[in-house]
Amino acid sequence: MAKITVVGIGPGSLEDMTPRARRAIEEATVVAGYTTYIKLIQDLIGEREVIGTGMMQEIDRCRMAVETAAKGKDTVVVSSGDSGVYGMAGLVLELLLQRAADDRPTFGGVVAGISAVNAAASILGAPLMHDFAVISLSDLLTPWELIKKRAESAAAADFVVALYNPKSKKRVQNIEEIREIFLRHRAADTPVGIVHHAAREEESKIVSTLQDFTKEKIDMFSLVIIGNSRSYVKEGYMITPRGYEV
Repeated sequence: MAKITVVGIGPGSLEDMTPRARRAIEEATVVAGYTTYIKLIQDLIGEREVIGTGMMQEIDRCRMAVETAAKGKDTVVVSSGDSGVYGMAGLVLELLLQRAADDRPTFGGVVAGISAVNAAASILGAPLMHDFAVISLSDLLTPWELIKKRAESAAAADFVVALYNPKSKKRVQNIEEIREIFLRHRAADTPVGIVHHAAREEESKIVSTLQDFTKEKIDMFSLVIIGNSRSYVKEGYMITPRGYEV
């Protein structure tokens, strides 16, 4: 029986892909993934068979990948960043374990990758030096009221908070609601970092404040990091103290 492996390809640059992830792709016969992510590793894929689908077709893509592996082709399913952080690891495992044991391809495991939050943090400086939370603002799979509840709890607990999927063409007000939630718990001048296309050619960063950050360009290729009550900015770097006496 062939195997299926879930691979985190990192934030975008091949230089940020782990050797284990690269090896898993090179050893595979078939590569499955969202077409945007497939393009990021096209040079590595070469002439391999590709199962590429668009956004909102994750179930179909992963099901096709599992079926392909069951038919005898070693398959990898790629996700940007870490496949276990808002990636395809969970969906692949769920579909795989639904099959009878004697009709199930071997699970090659989850290959960890550098997640977008790690990449963005490194570009901003050192914003994640203390406890932090990661929240996706996409309400496609999670009710918006639950997202707001999580944001309220994280804000009240003084976590540094990273926001995935912060704003889309349809979701323009959600991030304004999140901003209002955090302003109830933190000072208006709390630093907020925005990174676009982390570790990709179009990479850029902006450091703003909780009061003003939503005035900046924010889209689905952005990751937003809201500092805690002790975070500060110095010479362009966003820093959250760990607590050491410096």
